Amino acid sequence: MKPNFVLGVTGASGAIYAVRLLDVLLAGGCDVQLSISPAGQTVLAQELGLKVDLEAFSLDQLLPSQERLADGEANQLLKQVLGGAGGGPVGPRARERGAARYHHFRDLMAPMASGSSLTSGMVVCPCSGGTLSAIAHGASENLIHRAADVHLKEGRKLVLVPRETPLSIVQLDNMRRAVEAGAVVLPAAPGFYHGVAGVRDLVDFVVARVCDQLGIEHSLMRRWGE
Repeated sequence: MKPNFVLGVTGASGAIYAVRLLDVLLAGGCDVQLSISPAGQTVLAQELGLKVDLEAFSLDQLLPSQERLADGEANQLLKQVLGGAGGGPVGPRARERGAARYHHFRDLMAPMASGSSLTSGMVVCPCSGGTLSAIAHGASENLIHRAADVHLKEGRKLVLVPRETPLSIVQLDNMRRAVEAGAVVLPAAPGFYHGVAGVRDLVDFVVARVCDQLGIEHSLMRRWGE
């Protein structure tokens, strides 16, 4: 089966991690089922200047072309992380680019809402505190929550990428509950030991650790000891 991942984008800070992860997954030949919450939409606009229409979505709203990135009005963070990337380093072998399929956050008839639809795993990136709570307590209020619930009940890989500090006892307890249920909690906490020269290296550190959890070959960062 061709790698087929679910990516949920929610309303925590760190929207750049989601955009870069989507870029890398597609460049790595993986198909992606994508859903974005309304709060995720707001953060994408606030942090990256991306105007994403949840009712009439197109991929170029989330992954701007190199021509758009070269424009003087383009968001500087996007330019640093995606500019000239061409998908970024994703492994030694050339791959055919994967396809993205968008699902509205209210569409509970989407394939990823059912355990009978096979996937290779799911990532919620970034994962807001509200989304973490819903997943930890099985409260499937939207498609992202439901898809996460499906991955837990089916015993599939589920990676949650929170970006919050400091953490309350409520959030820590929700993380514990999620891990006990089978999820991987992977905070967006970049390391600095891999030869950081710019913000892209910090973003790629987190994306690389997500890819490791998903079993995706990549060369996004220099590993310890290399």
